[in-house]
Amino acid sequence: MTEAVSNKGTILVTGAAGFIGSAVAVRLTAMGHTVVGCDNFNDYYDPALKQHRVEALLKPAGVPCETVELSDGEQVAALFERVKPALVVHLAAQAGVRYSLKNPAAYVQANLVAFGHMLEACRNHKVEHLLYASSSSVYGANAKTPFSEDDVTDAPVSLYAATKKSNELMAHSYSHLYGMPTTGLRFFTVYGPWGRPDMAYFSFARKMLAGEAIPVFAEGKLYRDFTYIDDIVEGVVRLLFKPTIPAGKPPHAIFNIGNQTPVQVLDFIRTLEGALDVKATLDFQPMQPGDVPATHADTSKLQDWVGYKPTTSLETGLREFARWYNRAIRENVSYLK
Repeated sequence: MTEAVSNKGTILVTGAAGFIGSAVAVRLTAMGHTVVGCDNFNDYYDPALKQHRVEALLKPAGVPCETVELSDGEQVAALFERVKPALVVHLAAQAGVRYSLKNPAAYVQANLVAFGHMLEACRNHKVEHLLYASSSSVYGANAKTPFSEDDVTDAPVSLYAATKKSNELMAHSYSHLYGMPTTGLRFFTVYGPWGRPDMAYFSFARKMLAGEAIPVFAEGKLYRDFTYIDDIVEGVVRLLFKPTIPAGKPPHAIFNIGNQTPVQVLDFIRTLEGALDVKATLDFQPMQPGDVPATHADTSKLQDWVGYKPTTSLETGLREFARWYNRAIRENVSYLK
């Protein structure tokens, strides 16, 4: 296995106005790379948050963010003609397990059709490496922990998970057919400043500070491998410049990026209470369709390949989130209302 990409050329980051995308784009720029971002600025959550990320994070870093609908093949082709990227970090997607029960068509368009257009554009433009977001959701109700990249993942319990597994298979086929290096990243419950309002920790904070009860599913006994945003970014950046090129096999690989320390949701809430200095009122509800009992990342493959494993503690990460959230409250931003 050898490192196959240089540090020269433009890097395209899709979903650049999103939570992970904006953080990755800023980090790559800080490293001295030329970065171009794109996003469709949809209304899955308040677009004002995406616009705020652009104004507060991307513009000061000098990262342009074009409005592009990746499910439109002509727009994707035109984007690649303009940018001519050497590397692509594809983070644009329709996220959320529960929303996939309400609007499955959004997942087909954003996660399947758009990903097909991205693969074709990368092939046609001879992109050196396509790194894309998968999800820990592909493990489904896997009873074996920790979750390893070698585990069988052919029984998804949500359409969202099925689309992410499909992305892995599609990328593998392009690597096999065309020798195009591709890498899928299975992210485990990402949290931190500038996060998504649909994520539990974000909505918990809003309700807790407003004195409202927070919904706690499955009596709070679910376990999640919460991973801080800076740890995710570090893994993304290291893997971007080191694709897996095995002799005689397709240049495609899958990596977990998680904290390796699952936390019960009730303990997570107690930690968030401490970070926000407020007591939560709990509204216990049954387990929701599409949810899984636990997630737990085995990151030994990540550590072996790029010498890194996430280390940020939940206490540290939630303290940073609370600091950002309280600042946003003072700024009276619309997406917290």
